[in-house]
Amino acid sequence: MHALIPCAGSGTRLPGDVPKQYRQLAGAAVVAHTVQAFLACQPVSSVHVVVQAGDAQARAVLPAHPRLRIHEAGGATRALTVLQGLRALQTLGAGELDWVLVHDAARCCITPQAILELIEACRHDAVGGLLALPLADTLKQAAADAQAPQTLRVATTLSRDGLWLAQTPQMFRLGTLLTALEQSGSAGITDEASAVERIGLRPKLVLGSSSNIKVTFADDLMLAESWLAMHARCTTTTGADHA
Repeated sequence: MHALIPCAGSGTRLPGDVPKQYRQLAGAAVVAHTVQAFLACQPVSSVHVVVQAGDAQARAVLPAHPRLRIHEAGGATRALTVLQGLRALQTLGAGELDWVLVHDAARCCITPQAILELIEACRHDAVGGLLALPLADTLKQAAADAQAPQTLRVATTLSRDGLWLAQTPQMFRLGTLLTALEQSGSAGITDEASAVERIGLRPKLVLGSSSNIKVTFADDLMLAESWLAMHARCTTTTGADHA
């Protein structure tokens, strides 16, 4: 069972001196928090971070660990980065039936408990699955104002029945995911589950958590830092209680 963390994005929606995965939060880089959560899960035998060629930042911010590998194999899209990461796993001896948990580098609030819950829910499933949340908010479809095209107005309200917000990790057999990405290409593939769906399979939905946010905009940085600080305090307190 392997974790694969695509970490090759430029983070254009969150301008700064470094891509968002290398921004500092609660004493460590965003991706370092992400990696530590997977290293804390014993069923995960190896953790693989896929970066762009020539990216020296990952090695500077990530810990040296026998279960951690960094691959300079990033592609132009997330799908290509994951595909190249899967091929790197194969060269290291991973088999088609091995499970791979793909997780966004910028989802730094993921917890070992959430990872283990996904593993337990999917390890005997025929397809695999993903963490997700039922859509709780009212969903609006937008359209440009005919008189002022820069202005967006509500075109209609859409039913949220049966709609879920996809999160990561997303857990599939290496062979299944490799086939799905090779056949689908990268057009319209925003997550691994959508590629698996295109080859006719139906991934399992596993209830995630609202704390598993993806750092995308400036406000997300503040939310993530607040959650990480709170989680660290709770962990410290719990450890002290146990001691």
